[in-house]
Amino acid sequence: SLVQDAMVLSMHKDSEMIVFHIVKVLIWEAAKATGEYRPASLESEGFIHFSKVEQVVATANRFYRGQDGLVLLEVSCDRLPEPLRYDAVPGHGSFPHLYVPLPVSAVTKAWPFPPNADGAFSLPFPQR
Repeated sequence: SLVQDAMVLSMHKDSEMIVFHIVKVLIWEAAKATGEYRPASLESEGFIHFSKVEQVVATANRFYRGQDGLVLLEVSCDRLPEPLRYDAVPGHGSFPHLYVPLPVSAVTKAWPFPPNADGAFSLPFPQR
């Protein structure tokens, strides 16, 4: 039914109002000066990679293990210029992607994101 569909949609939306993106702090500082963030992936792949909260640690450990100088951007989906698209990443589930530049105004917080002593990452805030 339509009502049921609307309920499912709103539940889905509420759980994904916030997504995350890992970036080098220097690149983020440069983006803040211009008002929008255009990572290399936007040019090379056509989109910006994001993670849901439960995907952040695995993504960080897969691509950034042991790297210093990172921040974890917390992004409010309500502030995005267009809706995120969820694309399947073979073997890793479905990830949110943005196909336009990210407005700096959509970022609600930039968490310092250092690795642990063993090089692996943990969320820089209590699990929500």
